[in-house]
Amino acid sequence: HFLLLPVNMAACRSAVLYLSLLTLVLCLFGSLGPVATDSVEAKASQFFRSGHTNNWAVLVCTSRFWFNYRHVANTLSVYRSVKRLGIPDSHIVLMLADDMACNHRNPKPATVFSHKNMELNVYGDDVEVDYRGYEVTVENFLRVLTGRLPRSTPRSKRLLSDDRSNILIYLTGHGGNGFLKFQDSEEISNVELADAFEQMWQKRRYNELLFIIDTCQGASMYERFYSPNVMALASSQVGEDSLSHQPDLAIGVHLMDRYTFYLLEFLEDIHPASQANMNDLFKVCPSSLCVSTPGHRTDLFHRDPSSVLITDFFGSVRKVEITTEAVDLVPNVTEQEEEPTLIVMPAEPQSYVEQLPVAEIIHQKPKQKDWHPPDGFILGLWTLILLVFFKTYGIKHLKHIF
Repeated sequence: HFLLLPVNMAACRSAVLYLSLLTLVLCLFGSLGPVATDSVEAKASQFFRSGHTNNWAVLVCTSRFWFNYRHVANTLSVYRSVKRLGIPDSHIVLMLADDMACNHRNPKPATVFSHKNMELNVYGDDVEVDYRGYEVTVENFLRVLTGRLPRSTPRSKRLLSDDRSNILIYLTGHGGNGFLKFQDSEEISNVELADAFEQMWQKRRYNELLFIIDTCQGASMYERFYSPNVMALASSQVGEDSLSHQPDLAIGVHLMDRYTFYLLEFLEDIHPASQANMNDLFKVCPSSLCVSTPGHRTDLFHRDPSSVLITDFFGSVRKVEITTEAVDLVPNVTEQEEEPTLIVMPAEPQSYVEQLPVAEIIHQKPKQKDWHPPDGFILGLWTLILLVFFKTYGIKHLKHIF
């Protein structure tokens, strides 16, 4: 037996439409839920992907003498960039084999320029050089890396890194197949450098290490690396020269090397929140600009270079504490205190002593020297006079002169 009830067709159609819309909405929310969760997890994993808690930089110029001006400018350019991106001087070990800023040939004392026409002074007014002149040796460099320094060595000359440190090591100078010269008197080989990095890894002195070298046949210096978490870049391949760039007629030398020049231009566009990665760094100086073939090695590195930010090595990690409590920065004043009456005594007007106009002295144009005859001019003039006299009067009248 069936009970037949009157059916309202319009109500049925509305119910079917409502159920269809509800099913569609549930399906959409069900599909978007995991996507939203995945995006949050991706952002969180991206934030913690490196695992480092501090950054260090070891920047080394190994060349002396005025004609190697560009190597000092190379190192100071990288120094300026890492400081701008947040690495403090306390975490930078700067080694300069010569002091170009105070060289007597420098037309602009206390300056080192990296662009022609003296556009960019990379020396600045707050450079802290840790190893200077003859302190820059292979022994001191290896001791800094491995931490085997005398107890009397100050903290500013130490690499106080740990297993959560990302370290940038930059070298520039003259080199060859498997070696880099220090001071034109000694050299470090690629085997010694590889063993030093292995000691650092065994002693837990780094989390990740980025090695950059700008020298002739630079790729030969990372061929012997075997320690984990090391990424290396070089300005030239084995058998190639690393060429100079930016000649300046006023200073009389080349100001930078090509690879570091374009590296500096790339770093000028990087800021602490930049998302540029290592793949972008690999392309800073193509062969058409470098006139050499830059190389890189990533097989020892545990992360994909596309996931490694430039700021993981050239920037600095900042510790942030998050709190949910409100912090009142203005003190609660319950009662208005009476301000004490200040008695101002009349005083004689004071003035500062006139300061030495250093800026005007540095930037003033050199005074034109008084004209004086060139060397040998007077002697030549007297010779000409004597020749004319002899030809006119002969040697018998020579007694009238003396």
